[in-house]
Amino acid sequence: MRFFSRKIVKPQDLNPNGTLFGGAVLSWIDEEAAIYVLCQLGQGRIVTKYMSEINFVSSAKLGDVIEIGMETVKFGRTSITVKCEVRTKFTKDTIITIDRIVFVHIDANGIPIPHNITEPVNE
Repeated sequence: MRFFSRKIVKPQDLNPNGTLFGGAVLSWIDEEAAIYVLCQLGQGRIVTKYMSEINFVSSAKLGDVIEIGMETVKFGRTSITVKCEVRTKFTKDTIITIDRIVFVHIDANGIPIPHNITEPVNE
């Protein structure tokens, strides 16, 4: 798993319990996963098709630095599947894991099209 981006937990990212709001981190994950897949493709358009079970392992608090890791799991004809882990930067405590996030490569009309990628790109 490679960790590409980091975020600092700010006041607007907190839930009423004073910990990282799940919706905020899921938004970050979707964006980071999309960037990761676009880098694999080198071009094109994608849409998020599916996210498997989201496992909230622990939380983060105000001021924590978190990092988001991605790894390619599978290449389909029109899809790419990745897995994700979000963890705290300094303690390496896992915050969230998602085993499968599926993106589909589409044309300008939203129709799935082959991406012709079979090996992960190491960027």
